[in-house]
Amino acid sequence: MGEKEIKKAMQHRNILGAGATKRRHLSPGDKIITVMKEFRRGTLHSGSGQIVTNKDQAIAIAISESKKRKK
Repeated sequence: MGEKEIKKAMQHRNILGAGATKRRHLSPGDKIITVMKEFRRGTLHSGSGQIVTNKDQAIAIAISESKKRKK
C-alpha cells in the first residue's frame, strides 16, 4: 500500500465511523499514518463519537487499529 491508498482513505466526510470504514483495507503502517493525519486535520473521532483532541489518545487509536488487522 502506498500514498495513493492513504489519500483515498483520507477522502471521507466528517461523520462518525466514516474514516474507520475507509481504513479497513490499509496495511498496519498505513493505518497509523492515516489516523495521525486525521488527528492533525481535526476529523478523528473516538469510539463515543467525540472528536479527539489529545495526541496520546490519537496514538492509542492508531496502534489499536493497526493491531486489529494482524488478528
